Amino acid sequence: MDRVTSEQRRKIMQAIKGKGTQIENALAKALWAKGFRYRRNSKYIYGKPDISFKKYKLAIFCDSEFWHGKDWEVQKNRIKSNKDYWFAKIERNILRDKEVNEHLTQEGWVVLRFWGKSILKDVDSCVKEIADLLSRIRTEIIG
Repeated sequence: MDRVTSEQRRKIMQAIKGKGTQIENALAKALWAKGFRYRRNSKYIYGKPDISFKKYKLAIFCDSEFWHGKDWEVQKNRIKSNKDYWFAKIERNILRDKEVNEHLTQEGWVVLRFWGKSILKDVDSCVKEIADLLSRIRTEIIG
């Protein structure tokens, strides 16, 4: 049984964004402050990564734990209502994430995925991981 009315649920679901999310903005702002220049939600790259460095073929995705099924086998027991819908939706998201990773990797891209809470908890370590990876990619290109 849902704890909110169907009208309240509708408004809650309408407020969920696909791009420009809090976690995406936090990582993007931290990267920009460090001098990195990137594209956001580029429709020209398969899977529309949240942040991309086309020159270095680096695609970054900022995934929320619920929508992308972090620890899915454990977390799916928390869903109490409309299980058929949510299980199918989240499992399809997990499958699509794998498909996007495989497709981009086959095209020579490096794919990074960060969980939302890890971005919000320690954005600096995420930026450091990206910076280190970009540095390695640059050396491979130059060198």
